[in-house]
This record gives sequence, structure tokens and C-alpha cells, in this order.
Amino acid sequence: MEPRRRARAYVRGLLAPLASKNGWTLAEAAGDGTPDGMQRLLNAATWDAEGMRDDVRAYVASHLGSPGGVLIVDETGFLKKGIKSAGVQRQYSGTAGRVENCQLGVFCAYATPKGRALIDRELYLPKSWIADPGRCREAAVPGEVEFATKTDLARAMVGRALDAGVPASWVTADEAYGKDCKFRSWLETRRIGYVVAVACNQVVPGSTGTSRADVLAAHAPVQAWKRRSCGPGAKGPRLFDWAVASLPCDQDTTPPGWSRWLLVRRSLTPNAKGELELAYYLCCAPAATTDEELIRVAGSRWAIEECFQTAKTETGLDQYQVRRYDAWYRHITLAMLAHAYLAVTAATAPKALAAASSASRSARSAVSWHT
Repeated sequence: MEPRRRARAYVRGLLAPLASKNGWTLAEAAGDGTPDGMQRLLNAATWDAEGMRDDVRAYVASHLGSPGGVLIVDETGFLKKGIKSAGVQRQYSGTAGRVENCQLGVFCAYATPKGRALIDRELYLPKSWIADPGRCREAAVPGEVEFATKTDLARAMVGRALDAGVPASWVTADEAYGKDCKFRSWLETRRIGYVVAVACNQVVPGSTGTSRADVLAAHAPVQAWKRRSCGPGAKGPRLFDWAVASLPCDQDTTPPGWSRWLLVRRSLTPNAKGELELAYYLCCAPAATTDEELIRVAGSRWAIEECFQTAKTETGLDQYQVRRYDAWYRHITLAMLAHAYLAVTAATAPKALAAASSASRSARSAVSWHT
């Protein structure tokens, strides 16, 4: 009973309008004189963080689920001081936009027209950590944990969601995951469509051989470009010019009845260099999929960035003060639960959420272009 009561108090604190959400402030919000109880919940109490993760995922799917749902994988950084927090080292953090001393968490979000929320998480352990058993023991990293790339972690989370029956038809991710051909092939074996970002030099198959994505885009006819919104943004529809090209399919690897495409996004206004910026995506889905659907899925990737921002701002996702491997998972899972509650409330009772938020801080012939 004690861990359940403590966990409830912890989540209530994460949802409260507190200036910061660490062990001390959460304890004070719960009426405790010291943070000992909150720290015990994260570091020593007996409870199953993986089971709670499954409950969060089921809660989100039951309230926000939709057959056309999108699973989104991405990482976020947690800046840290010192060298003892599990997985910490100097590494690139997209959150900071530079190399910093930080931990990296790989997350899976679920997005539908009803809302979006984080449903899974994994802490990335660099090779330097796995190669140092003593350091791992000090941070309570289980001995059976082996090195896994970020793409490996993403595949594990998507697999768990699909095995659990989360109603999803799509997976989307940025270049770090989209460039991995093994990841794309695995998605095809699971029969789930994908729209994943790739670099401009990504090798793309055409009917006359292979070519770079940017070379193919440069030969797209004017008629191929269509101005479409990839979803609503803070300032209205997010408009870009889009072009879609059908790619040849390998009958041995492409799921029966499926097709592959190259999707290209072009900005409407020039950047500082006077250039229109281009982004590239590889796609695979049932052959009847429309261009508009591919564009919608590409635009949904930003939902996980919104989840990170909301979870860090509103539910203390990055405000933990723990070093242990298991304690990281426990805090992150509780913060995900609080964030999922906000997402479900926004979908089912938006007026109630608004009232609560008011008190809170706030090559030319190589492919066939679609015309």
C-alpha cells in the first residue's frame, strides 16, 4: 500500500503548479518534512515500472486510440553534471543543439486526431558504460543489459506497442532512424507503414539504377509539386510544397500489395542563404495509400517534440535528481503517466483541462513523379 500511496502523491505533485518538480518540492506538496519517502519510491521501493509503462500505454490507447494512429520514435537529452548518472557522457543532445554532458532517452509517442502522448521509453547506454562493469554496478545497471543502438531501442518499443495491440498504421522518425535500412526492413516485416526522414545523399532505387534523393528531387517536374498542409501549427496550417515519386519495389522484400515512395518537402520561403530548404522521406505502405496520407504522417512527427516540451514543462520529465538506472525509469514512467493524464483530459474534457491549466505555469527518368 505504501508505494501506491507514495506514487499517487508523486504524480499529483508532478501535475501541481510547482515552480520545480524534484524530490524536495514533491515531498513538500505531499506534506512531507523530508524528501526521503519520494527518494525511496524511486530508489528502493518494490514496484514494477515496466508494468506501469504497460498501463500507461493501455490507458493512452483506450482513450486516444484510432486505426490510423502513428507511432513516433525520437530521442531527447537530459543535461547533467558529474559522471555518475546512468548513461551520462559527453554526447550530442538535440535538446541543447550541441555536444553536452547528458543522458539520452529514446521515446515512443502515439499520435491520433484525438491527441498525442508518450507511451514508452528507454535509456541509451553508450558503449563506454557497457564496457565498464564497475561503473554500471554503481549506477544499478542490471548485469544482463547489453549495448543497444538507439535504433535497436526504437525497434523494441515499436514492437511492444504492436504486440500490445495499440491501434496504429504508421511509424515515423527522423534521419537518425530513417537511414537504418534494417529498421525500415523490420517495419515492413511487421506490416506497418512508415514515413521516415532520410538525408539528401540517401541512395534511392530507380528504374534505371540508383541515385541520391536530392538528385531525383532536382529532376522533379513542376507539375509534381503540390502545396499542402501537413497539419495545424501554432500559427495555422503548416504549408509546404510536396512531391511524391513511386519507387520500384523488390518483390522479394516488399510486402505483397505494398508500394514504396520518395516524398520530398520544400519550404515556401528562402533561408538565410536564399535557398528553399528540402527534406526527404522514404515511405512504404499499402499501394492504395494517397499522397495526402503520406504528407499527413510526415507532419505528425512533430507531435513527439510537442510531447517532450509539454512533459518537461508541465510534468517534470527532466527535473529528476536520481543517478540509478532503475530510478531513471521510475521517474520517467511516472512523468509519462502524468503527461498521459493531461493528454486524455484535453481530449475528453478540454474545459476541465483549461481550468486546471490556468493555475499552472505555463535521375530524370529513374522514378515516376505523381502529378
